[in-house]
Amino acid sequence: MTHLWVRAEQRPHEERVGLTPDGAAALIAAGIDVTVEESTPRAIPIDGYRAAGCRIAPENSWPDAPRDAIIFGLKELPEDGTPLPHRHIMFGHAYKGQPAGQRLLARFAQGGGTLYDLEYLVDEAGRRVAAFGYWAGYAGAAVALGCWQAQQRGTIAGPVGVYNSSAALRDDLAARLAATGDKRPRALVIGALGRVGTGAADLCAAMGVPVTKWDMAETAHGGPFPEVLEHEIFLNCILARPGTPVFVPASALTAPRALSVIGDIACDPDSDFSPIKVYDRTTTWDAPALRVADDPVLDVTAIDNLPSMLPVESSEDYAAQLLPSLLTLDRLDQGVWGRAKATFDTHTPTADGASA
Repeated sequence: MTHLWVRAEQRPHEERVGLTPDGAAALIAAGIDVTVEESTPRAIPIDGYRAAGCRIAPENSWPDAPRDAIIFGLKELPEDGTPLPHRHIMFGHAYKGQPAGQRLLARFAQGGGTLYDLEYLVDEAGRRVAAFGYWAGYAGAAVALGCWQAQQRGTIAGPVGVYNSSAALRDDLAARLAATGDKRPRALVIGALGRVGTGAADLCAAMGVPVTKWDMAETAHGGPFPEVLEHEIFLNCILARPGTPVFVPASALTAPRALSVIGDIACDPDSDFSPIKVYDRTTTWDAPALRVADDPVLDVTAIDNLPSMLPVESSEDYAAQLLPSLLTLDRLDQGVWGRAKATFDTHTPTADGASA
């Protein structure tokens, strides 16, 4: 019997989960065995999984799970260097040359396990079957607006936190923006037709922020893009990949500009293909803004688990998208799983360090 083991997230500020109790019940009805770890921070309580018929395991016990179990989580595993013998479903962030990703792939090579990277679960046309994109865009735009509002006070943005709903986030942001009266920044969204860009534009619209929406048609010429510097806020909503143009070159730090906040929602600063060349590391919930220039001020915000600011809504949305694929876990050599395995095989070194 196929056995799915839903692990607790071990990263700080991560309350999401990729399977709801209703989804677990559907998997069990389809003949898939489901174990769910207890989790202190998870936004969806364990009682629902127990009622659905799941086995309940202690928090963070996945390393001792049966070897045939498929371990399912969202964010990073602890970087303890241990070999990984299981099959894992997670966001690996490992195929674009990231140093942490290369270390992760080496652990799979050492342990003989497999990564089914959630970013690379795609249909026959190459489209992702499930994404947190909308809520990443929504929360990322809110954080960027918070950075701008802090600048109006002459400060830098303070810590961000979890909201029990998107309405609560909007209410909080609106209260803070009220201090600026009718003044609002102008925002440019790159990737506005995608899920991430749609979420970012929707949040801006809800806050009365004028939005310039760009997608492939507006960026096809490859740059330069002086319009980016003419907006107070720039929201990058496209993934770094070969051929991605540079939207914010290093020269922007000293160029005349209205731009004061960059929200890199796609958040891939250590990729060679990053379209934003003025910063080199992600920011955090405790320190969401990285100041990269002082005269005039320019802050970058690049938090890489933004949807966890809205953990219930983002989990329910993502789990509903992913469930049809999870229902095919008994056919790992086919469909989305077979394609993900082929991608893993292409990028993973062998035990002696050579490429597969």
